[in-house]
Amino acid sequence: MPTQSPSKKYRKINVYEASQERLDFIFSNFERIILSFSGGKDSGVMLNLVLDYLKARKIKQKIILLFIDLEAQYAYTIEYIKRMIEANKKYLEVHWCCMPLNLRNATSVFSPFWTCWDSENVDKWVRDYPKLHNPKKGIYVWTLHNHRFDFFSYKMEFEDFTTAFLSHFGADGKMTVCLVGIRADESFNRFRTIASQSKRTLKGRQYTTQVGKDIYNIYNAYPIYDWTTEDIWIANHRFKWDYNEIYDLFYRSGVPLSMMRICQPYGDDQKNGLNLFRIIEPKTWLGVVNRVSGANFGNIYCKDKIMGYYDVKLPQGHTWKSYTKMLLATLPKELRDHYVQRFIKFIRYWNKKGCHISETSRNLEGVKSMKKLNTRGKELFIFTKILDFAPRKIESAREALTWRRMAVCIIKNDVLCKGLSFAQTKEQRHKIAKIMEKYKDF
Repeated sequence: MPTQSPSKKYRKINVYEASQERLDFIFSNFERIILSFSGGKDSGVMLNLVLDYLKARKIKQKIILLFIDLEAQYAYTIEYIKRMIEANKKYLEVHWCCMPLNLRNATSVFSPFWTCWDSENVDKWVRDYPKLHNPKKGIYVWTLHNHRFDFFSYKMEFEDFTTAFLSHFGADGKMTVCLVGIRADESFNRFRTIASQSKRTLKGRQYTTQVGKDIYNIYNAYPIYDWTTEDIWIANHRFKWDYNEIYDLFYRSGVPLSMMRICQPYGDDQKNGLNLFRIIEPKTWLGVVNRVSGANFGNIYCKDKIMGYYDVKLPQGHTWKSYTKMLLATLPKELRDHYVQRFIKFIRYWNKKGCHISETSRNLEGVKSMKKLNTRGKELFIFTKILDFAPRKIESAREALTWRRMAVCIIKNDVLCKGLSFAQTKEQRHKIAKIMEKYKDF
């Protein structure tokens, strides 16, 4: 397949050849190479690419393999990671991190976060620590009790831990890079990570990103950013690379290639696969359902009406406005205040700032043109009133100010209000975490 840069300039080489060029650049410009490995299909291909590169050129340099173990993971994933380490240990310095990190739980309204490997719930852990720690062989299993990370704080964010880990290893000033297996076609945010013109790169290579404003020797790099999902599986087949066999079971279960996820199971996207734990790994499922509040609810309803966005039934005698207010009244004060603040911003956006909408949406009651164009030259519209609901196609396109959209956020446990087009910031994550900590025994 042809490769293309973030600026959409096609080249006369395929994505595999392009990734080899990037590895040439990476190995020529960095003294220390870290590879972020999750056991998933993308990081698995990236690790195999790097190992083949080392072997073909007889490079004796070891790379640092970073695996952040999130505890509630498939046994298939853990076995795959162990296989890769055992088969390639002469090329790897392994850092297997079992640290208590703060993670998203999208299956419960009262516990929207959980902490993997936390000391308060040892009896509920899905798995025990892996027994692989062997410094003589370059294999380190870091836990709350033996880690040497002066940057670590209990229940720190996953993203903060990753960034701090890089800074920890790059503190000696050596040129350090972390290879990350993200691909631009997975999401718009990942595309922006590659295509951003405001980030600092190394020697103009768009697939590199400097980590931090004041750290000039540490970078992230994305060698397979232009690969498609099909490219991943073609490479596994063509080069006979080892991969996580859980994907075979996903495929047989009818999961589309683009929807296969092996990350911690309670996240906003990953919760849709909770029922697969029960089917594929019943033993693991027993731990998963006992570990986090709401996990079984998510398993039962994640693909059903109550977790769906537009099939929620309105109770008899209610309007969507009265139902929204009733739902708010059932929540703890601080959580209720959080939703209210979000809803106010949502209302003000449609009432004051406005947005470009389709021709169909312009026929709704209360829609008014602002007689103003956005930066793309498209006409902006506002809503002069809050509708109780709108046609499903319009709401699914997020082109309406309605009470139903707000009510469904609460029912769906959408604490971040993604259904209202909000994005999550680090400050908001910390704020919600504090609220949930206060009401953990509610």
